Amino acid sequence: MTELDSSDVVRARLVFSYDGTDFAGWAAQPALRTVQGELEAGLSRIVRDPATGEPAPLRLTVAGRTDAGVHARGQVAHVDVPAAAWAKMPGRSDRTPEVGLRDRLDGVTPADITVHDVTVAPEGFDARFSATERRYAYRVCDDRALRDPLARRHVWWVDDSLDIDSLNAASATLTGLRDFAAFCKAREGATSIRELKEFSWARLSSGPDTGLVVATVRADAFCHSMVRSLVGAVMPVGQGRRDLTWLAEVAESAARSQAVAVAPAHGLTLEQVSYPADADLGSRASRTRARRDSSDVLAGSEGC
Repeated sequence: MTELDSSDVVRARLVFSYDGTDFAGWAAQPALRTVQGELEAGLSRIVRDPATGEPAPLRLTVAGRTDAGVHARGQVAHVDVPAAAWAKMPGRSDRTPEVGLRDRLDGVTPADITVHDVTVAPEGFDARFSATERRYAYRVCDDRALRDPLARRHVWWVDDSLDIDSLNAASATLTGLRDFAAFCKAREGATSIRELKEFSWARLSSGPDTGLVVATVRADAFCHSMVRSLVGAVMPVGQGRRDLTWLAEVAESAARSQAVAVAPAHGLTLEQVSYPADADLGSRASRTRARRDSSDVLAGSEGC
């Protein structure tokens, strides 16, 4: 594709969801089915290079990369579309380019991906670096009578009953700004220091998840496998098999603890990505990039 400057493109903000069961994670990989691969293949089918008329090899930037089997309900990404191609998105209809891109992309992607919304991104918006917070949910069923085979791809079934107070007591010891090396898959040159804003549990009494034990996990960014490792670390405390002293010893480890069994991927869902006010998007992105460059904080690259 001919190189374009910023005046030749429209930055589109995409909101979408996916069932991660049959994907090898978000990131495109040779010979593997990934969310990024499917979406970018879909874009290449509907967006043409204005200079050549050939499919435009567009690249998505995502808010949070997810691992194989992890789901997303409110994932966000951006893509720079050539302005000439953007203007053609409505086709012969009276749709806006935003609706045209949404409808056409959703029409060529598989059933386990749904594109909910496309908008023109505000100035300075970067799906990854402008984000202030990612919120995940982890769903567990500890009651055999509530096991629903229709939800089995999104809920971890466990045999032992969970004590919510014990789970919350354990999780509270892990929140705040700290080194999460014990709960992260090591990456050369990358820091494992993060600020965990919330790690809480509740047994839901209404809605589609009634009876399930659900964790809410919020942070500005996560390191690799962090959420599932955190869940795996507190589960034995909630089951009465371990105590807070054991958990404190695990958390102090300078490397990923072999005492922690990482929770299965299928119970984890990226629920929401938060951003600041439009006027602050650019400055937020600049600050995040600066932190990454100075301390190798890979915001949004959690691979949870």
